[in-house]
Amino acid sequence: MAGLKRTPLYPVYERYGAKTVDFGGFEMPVQFSSILAEHEAVRTSAGLFDVSHMGEFEVTGAGARAFLQRLVTNDLSRLEPGSAMYSPMTYEHGGTVDDLLVYCFSDTRFWTVVNAGNIHKDWEWMNAALRADEPVSLVNRSDEIALLALQGPKAQAILQPLTPLALAELPYYRFAEATVVGHPAVVSRTGYTGEDGFELYVGAKDAEDVWQRILDQGQDTVKPCGLGARDTLRLEARLPLYGHELTDDVNPLEAGLGPFVKLEAGPFIGRAALAQAKADGLKRRIVGFRLLERGIPRQGYPVWADGRVVGQVTSGTMSPTLHEPIGLALVDAAFAKVGTALSVEIRGRQSAAEVVKTPFYRRAK
Repeated sequence: MAGLKRTPLYPVYERYGAKTVDFGGFEMPVQFSSILAEHEAVRTSAGLFDVSHMGEFEVTGAGARAFLQRLVTNDLSRLEPGSAMYSPMTYEHGGTVDDLLVYCFSDTRFWTVVNAGNIHKDWEWMNAALRADEPVSLVNRSDEIALLALQGPKAQAILQPLTPLALAELPYYRFAEATVVGHPAVVSRTGYTGEDGFELYVGAKDAEDVWQRILDQGQDTVKPCGLGARDTLRLEARLPLYGHELTDDVNPLEAGLGPFVKLEAGPFIGRAALAQAKADGLKRRIVGFRLLERGIPRQGYPVWADGRVVGQVTSGTMSPTLHEPIGLALVDAAFAKVGTALSVEIRGRQSAAEVVKTPFYRRAK
């Protein structure tokens, strides 16, 4: 695929039979075996993903925390060394620049992990927001770092023999600097699948060795997985995808991310617009729905109620776990209540649907 970027793990794709697609400007594997088999592996055992297309920016200096707090909607005062935090980042009008993770290494050193398709945009946005007199340094580490995600109920058992880090003592949304098969790594108990698991930040030159050693260690209990399964897994867990549930026209409150918008956190960019939207009452919301008839909802399909279009599908699939068609849709707030009857227009035909409680899937603790 001419003109597309490739991750440091691209050489392993052919070895494991990957089918690749353009995703965020990168040639990425959509599947290795099948989306269904890979999805099931993550839900029942373990799956290994290459997500090295994600971007990593290092933010250092005495003013690093205050600078980042001005950019994101969550409350970074609660972020301690060794912990990570999810947060949207918004424009002045409240629309979403991106959703990202912030890692705190110390009071003067942070990482932001951003979506692949937004690396250039986010980098420009953050640099434009940096004031000349701020004691802050920004470095784009995206090309230096590879990111592997090992996800599933057996992830800890597979990874533990490969690292001296006591994984059982690493809580959710915490991380540590350690080694994995002898290579320096940041080991983070985070993920995008609704399952327990780890994200491993390693040097680009070490990525292929770490990937292979994990698969060797897991043998029949871990499968290499592509972005197809990653998408069905995150949708079942009701995790948003930028460009679908979040856009420059959809704010985090509309997307159901109110718990990550801390209006009291400080004067972050977009705060006034979000406070006004909350005070006025949201006019539209992202809801979960299931089809009551055969069909597969896809992004952009019109959503109907009371004889008119009241929104559109943002994400949809045939759920491999639930064995029924599910989706997320941005609809008029009057039609957001659980149990509301909707219909989704699929190739000119309206298919009955209903608003349901999300997440669609929640793992057993």
